[in-house]
Amino acid sequence: MINNTDKIVNNVEILGYSSDGQGVARLDDGRVAFVPNAARGDVLDIIITEEKRRIVRAEIVQIKKPSPYRILPDCPVYPRCGGCDYRHITYEEEMRAKLRRVNDALQRIGGTSVRAHEILSTGQINSYRNKAVLHSNGAVCGFYARQSHEIVGIDHCMLLKDDINAVIKESIHGGELALRSGVGAVTLRSGGGAVTLRSGGGGIGADLEEQLDGLVFGISGFFQVNTNAALLLFQKAREYASMSKDETLVDLYCGVGALTLFVGRDAGHAYGIERDPNAVDKACENARRNGLTHIEFIAADAGKWKPGAEKTDCVIVDPPRSGLSIGALRMILDISPKRIVYVSCDPATLARDIGRLAGFSVDEICAVDMFPRTANVECCCLLSASI
Repeated sequence: MINNTDKIVNNVEILGYSSDGQGVARLDDGRVAFVPNAARGDVLDIIITEEKRRIVRAEIVQIKKPSPYRILPDCPVYPRCGGCDYRHITYEEEMRAKLRRVNDALQRIGGTSVRAHEILSTGQINSYRNKAVLHSNGAVCGFYARQSHEIVGIDHCMLLKDDINAVIKESIHGGELALRSGVGAVTLRSGGGAVTLRSGGGGIGADLEEQLDGLVFGISGFFQVNTNAALLLFQKAREYASMSKDETLVDLYCGVGALTLFVGRDAGHAYGIERDPNAVDKACENARRNGLTHIEFIAADAGKWKPGAEKTDCVIVDPPRSGLSIGALRMILDISPKRIVYVSCDPATLARDIGRLAGFSVDEICAVDMFPRTANVECCCLLSASI
């Protein structure tokens, strides 16, 4: 029930989307309104829930004229569950919104004229996630509601792979549940430790494997949540790196070494740098299992590691959402590679770091839809040393 009609604004047109997937409109007084679950082209009556000098936050009161891109959500807990952002619009519109987000960041933050002209997609918008963190109070298991710690109970998530969904139905425990799917197995971690369940049942320890383009990886550390989309991303990174057998590759923030091995197999020598010693152990094991003896992994902070006398021809970076540390930026500038391949899960910090990499110019960039039905988007960018 609406009690404050003074906060209602009628006939508001949604012009686009924010970086977190909310609809964006401009009010008659010049303020920008952010409206969850809105679609570009919607004409809405909205109620303001929060006001600041230049922006307001609002909720939909009535859809006066629906957008041509609006569809009926296909999930019974959307949008109350915080997992998805775009189940109310077509997938084509979602892809357009993500590409626009990348290019807006490049222009406004990065100050570059280069644009991403494509967003790579597997076309699989459901049953793709190989990892999930759920919460349980002993009676219900599910995800947190948006901007809340209220648990929205589920027994099936449309984003998750089928083998993870099968485990969810049998996992009503108290506390946090971390589930991960690999080749023929699912690992379940809770307060009591970890167990890996083979397809068909049975606990066998806690290690998982994944396969990409003939390579086999143990994935107990960081690995992309969408395996098929990760292949598209890795292939693009390999194309951009364009390594030869007389060149040296350095991969910062390498995790368990999947991208290092995928691209570094083309190099004469490759180094993966990772601060987590457990991930480095796994990366070394991954190199051994794939017979890639010319690739080494070193436990060190990306901003503190010092390379030897060998010339670095290409640097790959895949930093956390916060982007490159100041130390990592300085180290890259010091070693002055011919090429940088920057993999990013946040277009804003990618664009910021592009502006900080003095002496390098953007040659190419593409987006990858690693997270369908959410507002998140992955990027792969090639920078070359300016002549």
